[in-house]
Amino acid sequence: MAERIGFGMDVHAFAEGRRLILGGVDIPCERGLDGHSDADVLAHAVADAILSAARIGDIGKLFPDTDPAFKDADSLKLLEAAAQAVRDEGWQIEDVDSTLACQAPKLSPYRSQMRTNLAHAMGIAPDNVGVKATTTEHLGFEGRGEGITAYAVCLLERR
Repeated sequence: MAERIGFGMDVHAFAEGRRLILGGVDIPCERGLDGHSDADVLAHAVADAILSAARIGDIGKLFPDTDPAFKDADSLKLLEAAAQAVRDEGWQIEDVDSTLACQAPKLSPYRSQMRTNLAHAMGIAPDNVGVKATTTEHLGFEGRGEGITAYAVCLLERR
């Protein structure tokens, strides 16, 4: 097969005393996301999408939360390593699109930097990375302000 698509999804709950990092951007917010690493839910979903398309597992397999080496890890570095693993399998990342679901904070001012950061970590052009945000109209755990969900899809091409 010359092309493959992949899907990734991640969820993190809000937690007091943590920074909110999304797509490698430190977002001003009274709470961050709970997790073993820096809990960058967007970078995690993107990593899972590219790893899924290459059929080489997920970020939990590559960077288990039981390993103290990944405690508070920079998720862009994890995404960089995932992208390298995908390239090592003979795939080129062609395109990635993603959506963040949360009621707050407002994310549109940070989208461009998120795209740039994610693209840099994967070694592709920012034009090949989409980042969108949506609310859930106050429905579900995102709408109640309990956490954030990220979804991502990607297209890989055999090198």
